[in-house]
Amino acid sequence: MELILVRHGQPAWFRPDGTGDNDPGLTDLGHAQAAQAATRLADSEDEPARGDVDRLVVSPMLRAQQTAAPIAAALGLEVETLDWLAELGMPPAWEGSPREVIEEAFATFQHRTRDEWWEGHPGGESLRAFHDRIAAGILPLLASVGVEPADEPGLWSVEPPSPEIDRVVAVAHGGTNGSIIARLLGVPPEPWEWDRFSMGHASFAVLRTVPVAGRHIWSLRGIGDGAHLPVDDRTF
Repeated sequence: MELILVRHGQPAWFRPDGTGDNDPGLTDLGHAQAAQAATRLADSEDEPARGDVDRLVVSPMLRAQQTAAPIAAALGLEVETLDWLAELGMPPAWEGSPREVIEEAFATFQHRTRDEWWEGHPGGESLRAFHDRIAAGILPLLASVGVEPADEPGLWSVEPPSPEIDRVVAVAHGGTNGSIIARLLGVPPEPWEWDRFSMGHASFAVLRTVPVAGRHIWSLRGIGDGAHLPVDDRTF
C-alpha cells in the first residue's frame, strides 16, 4: 500500500489590508503549484504515483481544499474531507490581527522551551492535542484500506480490502503530514514536526508498506519532493 502526502499550495496568510486570515485560500502561485501537482499525480508513468490513485482524502481547510480541486479533476476522484487532517488550530484572536502582531508571536514562540512548545500558542490548539488528533485519525483511515498495527511495535498487518486499494493521496499541511510520518515510522513525536519533516508548498512525501519480519513496516521513500515545480515556483 502506498500513501502519498501532499502539502497545500502557497496560502495567502494576510489579506490586502495586512490583517491575518486563519483559514486562507491560495495565492495565484499557490493555484499554479496545485495544478502542477495534479498534472504529475495524473501521470501514471511518473513517480510518485506510478499507477492509479484509489482514494483522495483532504483536510477541511480552504487552502487544502483548493489544492485538492485540480487533483480530484485530474484523477477523476471524489474528494473525501476528513476533519482530523486539519492543521494545528491557531488562536481565534489572530483572525483579523495586524501582520506584525502575528509575525512577532511566531518569532517569540521559536525560542520557547520544548515544554512550552507542547502547550502551543496561547488560545490555540496545544501541540499535545494536535498530535493526539492526528495519531487517532490515521488509524481508522489505514484500517479502512486493510492496514493495522501488528502486535509487535513498529510492525503492521496488511490485508487489502476487496476491491483492493493500493494508493491513497492525502492533501493536508506541513504539521499534519509531519505528524503522520512520525506516527507511521514509529519515532517519538516532537512539537515541531513541520520542521523535522520539512515539505515545501505542493510537494509530496511518499510512504509504502514493505514486508519485513512476517509483517510490514512503513518505508519513507521520499519527502519534500517538488520535482514537478519550476525552481522559481518552489516556496515554503
